Amino acid sequence: MSAKSRLSVYVEPARLRQLEAFAKKHGQSKSLVAEAAIAAFLEPPSSERHEAALLRRLDQQSRTIERLGRDLTILIELTALFVRQWLVVAPVIGEAGQAAAQARGRDRYQGFVAALGRRLAKGARFASDVGSRAEG
Repeated sequence: MSAKSRLSVYVEPARLRQLEAFAKKHGQSKSLVAEAAIAAFLEPPSSERHEAALLRRLDQQSRTIERLGRDLTILIELTALFVRQWLVVAPVIGEAGQAAAQARGRDRYQGFVAALGRRLAKGARFASDVGSRAEG
C-alpha cells in the first residue's frame, strides 16, 4: 500500500451529507469516494479518450483512401493509354485470319493470367515498383 498525503478541504454542509450518504450506501470510506471524485474530475473522460482514438483511426483511413484514389487515378490513366495504343497498333484482321487470331489471343490471355497469379502470389506489386522507381 502506498503512502497517501492528507488533504483538508472545505465543503458545503449539503455536499458533505451527500458524500457521507454515498459512501455509506456503497460501503466505502469518504476518503475513497472523494479521491475517486477528484480523479474523475482531473482525468479526461473515457469518451474523450475514445474520441481521440477514433480520430486517429479516421486519419489513418483518410490516408488510405487518398492512396487508393491516387492508385485508381494511375490505373485509369494506364488503362486509357493502353487502350489508345492498342487501337493505334492493332492490325485489322480479315475473316480468314479471325479463328487463328482468336486462338492466339486466348493463349496469350491465359499466359497473362498465369503471370498475374504468380506475381500476386509473390506479393509483388507493379504499382509499388513503378512508384519506387519514379521516386528514386
